[in-house]
Amino acid sequence: MRPHRAAGVASAGCRLAIVSLGFLLGACASQGDPTRRLAVLEPDAVGARVSPANWPAARWWDAWQDPELSSLIDAALVGSPSLKRVEARLDQSRAAMQTAQAARLPSVALRGESAYTLYTQNGFFAPPYAGNRYWNSRLEFAASWELDLFGKQRAVLDSAIGQTRAAQADAQAASILIAVNVASAYINLARLLEAQTLARATIEQRRRITALVRERKTAGLDTAIELRQSEGTLAQAQFDVQVLDDLIARQRRALAELCGQRPDSLAGLSPRLTALQGLTLPDFLPADLIGRRADLVAQRWRVESALRDVDVARAQFYPNVNLMAFAGLASLGYASFLDSSSLTYGAGPAIHLPIFDGGRLRANLRYQEAGIDSAIAGYNEALLRAAREVADEVGSAQALRSQARTQSEALAAAESAYALAMQRFGAGLVSYLTVLSAESAVIAQRQVAVDLRARQLNTDIALVRALGGGFLGAGPAIESSLSATRP
Repeated sequence: MRPHRAAGVASAGCRLAIVSLGFLLGACASQGDPTRRLAVLEPDAVGARVSPANWPAARWWDAWQDPELSSLIDAALVGSPSLKRVEARLDQSRAAMQTAQAARLPSVALRGESAYTLYTQNGFFAPPYAGNRYWNSRLEFAASWELDLFGKQRAVLDSAIGQTRAAQADAQAASILIAVNVASAYINLARLLEAQTLARATIEQRRRITALVRERKTAGLDTAIELRQSEGTLAQAQFDVQVLDDLIARQRRALAELCGQRPDSLAGLSPRLTALQGLTLPDFLPADLIGRRADLVAQRWRVESALRDVDVARAQFYPNVNLMAFAGLASLGYASFLDSSSLTYGAGPAIHLPIFDGGRLRANLRYQEAGIDSAIAGYNEALLRAAREVADEVGSAQALRSQARTQSEALAAAESAYALAMQRFGAGLVSYLTVLSAESAVIAQRQVAVDLRARQLNTDIALVRALGGGFLGAGPAIESSLSATRP
């Protein structure tokens, strides 16, 4: 073929390809009408905006200056099985992202095959091949590259990136939850130990009272009724200590499990509430600090990923163009396999275009668009929950400080009344029931003081979690993308 004629044929082929591509684009399957989507709840609707405030710190538990607590949390962040599971899911997300990235690049493979074949006498091959056996061998390099003309692969990668970043935020949220749970379990153990100390002091106190009642009975000032009542309260105090012993053992084992340790590893752990001074809260606790919550950041990335999934679904309505090429050697038998005459090669595009698929692509698009609604609803739910949690914990922290002052006055009054009752009982001016009533009031107020102190510390922890637990990540800039989702 002459050069100018070959060029003309090639030019005609290009024009035919362009016309054919235009026809194919016009024949693409219909996407249908877009569905109505949920509106994204704006952060300022609940008073939440990104804030430069730096409370709580990343290692907020160090502010308690309790080496045992810091050591336990550090151990939990390394050895907790639940955290390992979250980290494994993050590794899976990263691998999926790398797979999506690799799909955008050309692929090259070496393919080889050799088969001893009997060729039929009634097939394509003529004698001497027909009816004889030969080795059919082939060795070639093959390359392919799917052209991302309509952004499908880019959208797949962006979706995978969003899922990976959401998994990263989830992993940080899991770390924060582990630290919070360990600190809370530590405080509860300290509360039980304080209650145990109170119960043991009560036993000693009731032993002294019982001895006094026994003396008074001998002197004829009390009867056997008062003595039996005193002995009964002593037995009740001993029972309370036994119950607390079991609860303390269980709490130590639960704390060991949180830290990924053997059940008996913390058998000697004995924290004290008095050693925990609590956290120094800032003077102003705005709700906008919830913008630093890992769960909110994860939900925002899931919305971003869902938006990209819709882009993938839309791109599937357009042609898929794949460039392919191969080069290698092929022959019947091995004698001439390495000769230049065995050379074979080829190159060209492969085009796939959906025209009629029974509505499968349209249904998939609606499915992905519904996924956006689900992600947005999840984000809105997390935002509302975060705002409520911050308000609850700030209110509880303030209320507990006021309750602590009032309770301190009540305890002082109860102890004064008990001391006076003991003096009058010793002088024979009041009955044992008066002493027992005053003593019960003191015991109750002391237990309330312990519980109130534990509640204050646990509220500080809950507030730390509500305000992000020291998470410093920033959410994705998806506001412009989300604007398209508003009805």
